[in-house]
Amino acid sequence: MAASTLKPPAEQRNVLGEPLQECGCAPLTGWFRDGYCQADPGDFGRHTVCCVVNESFLSYSRAQGNDLSTPVPGHGFPGLRAGDHWCVCAARWLEAFEDGMAPPVRLESSALSTLEVIPLEVLRSHAA
Repeated sequence: MAASTLKPPAEQRNVLGEPLQECGCAPLTGWFRDGYCQADPGDFGRHTVCCVVNESFLSYSRAQGNDLSTPVPGHGFPGLRAGDHWCVCAARWLEAFEDGMAPPVRLESSALSTLEVIPLEVLRSHAA
């Protein structure tokens, strides 16, 4: 991975303008697999929305070609189950929202840059 100007999680802000909180470590999530939905210029998918995944979202995501339920041991991915916390791509979450399938969002753990894609009012409507 190329050098980045990424700030440490403790210096990043969430969608509420407060310090970014951890999203989840079981399984370990985030672009850097450090538990944080950090914004990074190298992450073109913008994995900045901390979600509490549910069965309907997992099924929806699988139907869209992104199977998050099936383990991929070669990549250290255990597969997600309902209730797991996961950093979701902002555009994918918005798509799921528009289709009525968006999972709950942990606002305190979703990066501020998410607001470049999803309005705060929309995120608040799905706050966990």
